[in-house]
Amino acid sequence: MSRSAQAAPGSGEEAPDIHLVAPPGLEPELAAEARERGFAPARPVPGGVLVEGGLPEAIRANLELRGAVRVLLALARFRAPHLARLERGLRRIDWARWLRPDVPVRVQASCRRSRIWHEGAAAERLVRAVRAAVAAPVSVGASDPASVGLRLHILDDLVTLSLDTSGGPLHRRGFKQAVGGAPLRETTAALILRRAGWSREEPLLDPMCGSGTFLIEAAEIAAGLAPGRARPFAFELLAGFDADALAAARARPLAPPVEPPPLILGLDREGGAIAAARANAERAGVAGRIRLARAEIGALRRPPGPPGLVVVNPPWGRRLGGRGLGTLHRRLGSSLARELGGWRVALITPDAGLARATGLPLEPCGPPFPAGGVRLKLWLGVVPG
Repeated sequence: MSRSAQAAPGSGEEAPDIHLVAPPGLEPELAAEARERGFAPARPVPGGVLVEGGLPEAIRANLELRGAVRVLLALARFRAPHLARLERGLRRIDWARWLRPDVPVRVQASCRRSRIWHEGAAAERLVRAVRAAVAAPVSVGASDPASVGLRLHILDDLVTLSLDTSGGPLHRRGFKQAVGGAPLRETTAALILRRAGWSREEPLLDPMCGSGTFLIEAAEIAAGLAPGRARPFAFELLAGFDADALAAARARPLAPPVEPPPLILGLDREGGAIAAARANAERAGVAGRIRLARAEIGALRRPPGPPGLVVVNPPWGRRLGGRGLGTLHRRLGSSLARELGGWRVALITPDAGLARATGLPLEPCGPPFPAGGVRLKLWLGVVPG
């Protein structure tokens, strides 16, 4: 049954059903992933992707999409030039359809270019509307794993009320407990692999693998595993939630596994990083699809088989200190040029000088994206030879 957003009576507005929050700069890659998984129209917008559907589609997006940071389901959309109109619109919503009296509710509000400018006052109207309909504890603040989150956004007097169906951010797959000094989030890593053009049948090598984020994402994709198969979601706290249907959905693979598995190889100079990557892969159930070895970048040797993709996120700038980075990138480029002719390279760095220091024919690809408070760029090329 569709539970798509409803406009308040007389508003003349129709809400976009689902907002897939994306890492900024990676919206086109998330849109492509959504279309591949059957979501439509998958229209990129700043900060996300809009798709059609109700609660069943939002649940599926949480389970299946690797690049989505969060899945917001629109419940209502209407115009409110003043607080009284806002409260009337919020009280028309059938809250008992969504909320349980035993589950806490957390609300957030934002206002931009609107006659309602006080976010605290807007949030208080939402709190009062929910309390009047459902005897659930309601408070203002960010949602947490034990609560249901509601987001009220007012832009140019247009109110959009959304339900956070995810809870915790979706990069928390539920497996990665051991992390390195500056890991990329899993959602970002998955979209970088997509931007780099990696396919699930081809080899992948990360010569500075850290705690194994790229390796585990690639191995799960090759195995046909859903990213949300083992983590909790906020939609499990909604009224009428069907636990049996979720269990069945978790058990379904996204695709048949690639057999024999492609080479997925991770190297790192630090034994602790290799131990962390191995532990994370074991928890994710893909340790048998990943090869790990402790090795300096200068000890890199060409693996057997066809060429594939080298993806590497070396230290840069403020990340893990900035000394000797040019030398490190020169050594990286030299090793790749010596051993991996014909392999594609996807290098992550905010610094064009470091990309050039590799000596490889790399070009920037796509807009920058954030990580660790820095705007990063993806540099792509092919190792000559």
